[in-house]
Amino acid sequence: MLPTTIFALSSGALPAGVAVVRISGLEALPALRLLTRKELPAPRQAALRTIVGQDGYVLDQALVLVFPGPQSFTGEDCVELQLHGSRAVVAAVMKELAAIDGLRAAEAGEFSRRAFENGRIDLVEAEGLSELIAAETEMQRRLAVEQSFGGQSALYEGWAKRLTHARAMIEADLDFSDEEDVPGSVADSVSGDLIVLQQELRRHVEAARAGEIIRDGYKVAIVGRPNAGKSSLLNALANRDVAIVTDVAGTTRDVLQVDLDMDGYLVRLFDTAGLRESSDVVEQEGIRRAHDVIGKADLVLLLEEIDSEPEHTVIPNNKDLLRVGSKLDLHGPSPAYDLCISVRDEDGLEPLREAIRLRVRKIWSGSIAPTRQRQLELLLDASNSVSEALKAGQPELRAENLRTAAVALGRITGAVDVEQLLDVIFSQFCIGK
Repeated sequence: MLPTTIFALSSGALPAGVAVVRISGLEALPALRLLTRKELPAPRQAALRTIVGQDGYVLDQALVLVFPGPQSFTGEDCVELQLHGSRAVVAAVMKELAAIDGLRAAEAGEFSRRAFENGRIDLVEAEGLSELIAAETEMQRRLAVEQSFGGQSALYEGWAKRLTHARAMIEADLDFSDEEDVPGSVADSVSGDLIVLQQELRRHVEAARAGEIIRDGYKVAIVGRPNAGKSSLLNALANRDVAIVTDVAGTTRDVLQVDLDMDGYLVRLFDTAGLRESSDVVEQEGIRRAHDVIGKADLVLLLEEIDSEPEHTVIPNNKDLLRVGSKLDLHGPSPAYDLCISVRDEDGLEPLREAIRLRVRKIWSGSIAPTRQRQLELLLDASNSVSEALKAGQPELRAENLRTAAVALGRITGAVDVEQLLDVIFSQFCIGK
């Protein structure tokens, strides 16, 4: 059974200046002829065409482009209609397309899935496209570009080739050890490269934490006792009123979040309920959630009013902690804190921002980093298999471990055994991509 031709709105929310409708499949080119009642324009050359419905009414004038397969995004015949971006125009054209035999509306990620199935992209590049579309900061864009344009895939393919070469050398040593033209102890000669490859894999796995932070944000928890000024600090750093600020202790009872773009990095600030003993059930829940945020935070800002009783909040030892003294305008500076601030006068706010920026800049050097848990788990499998190969005494076991490592790398890009993953991966895409 031949694949159905699909169509979807591939541009942003309507209304807009231009709306791009994409069609892909065997019936894409005949559908364009039917809509325009003219011959097709030259491939990859825009042409102005009148879009006409089956009843003869003009629907719109549009720029149309034709991308014959296999040299298209999906690897199939593709058409793009650049329409005027009104809801009525797009709805009319989509209704007309749905009425054509062999055409149906695309599902989420279906264009990208067809590109994968037709060998135009691999799974890492597909995931990179998803990240690129969702990117909100410069660093998210840079990391997604490495994935979507093949840089990350090339790294994994290079490792897989080295593993295959090492395995071939070991098996040649086993099968042809009595032949004069096969060097003695070939298996030993590949150990050096395997050690280097293992080190590269480990460094790459360690970079996963950086990839996670670039993708999901650097989490900063603002914690402390009631009335320490946590909500005021959140509002000041966000430059807008996010949290309600009053003199009543316990005003903040839930976790409030605001996302900031700091030097191209996504920074997520969390304002939490004041930490204290409380018999109020709602406040107790807020305090529990505050401790959850502390556990997940990359940086904890422990806020205390200067000259107040020392804070006894227990912060895990593995957490990056900044002790911040608040209400500098009332009390003056104190050496008991890493930083002293006044939200009212804005004193100390820029040094605090810079302290956060310095920490974020150290996270990612610009190198390729995995961003998905799926990728990380398979990289760990590959790394562990290479370790086992290096420890294996018998050449047969070493070769088998190298085969397992190569298979794990192949599963990352989709070269082998990934059918069960496809629905999960491509369902996360937007319609039209």
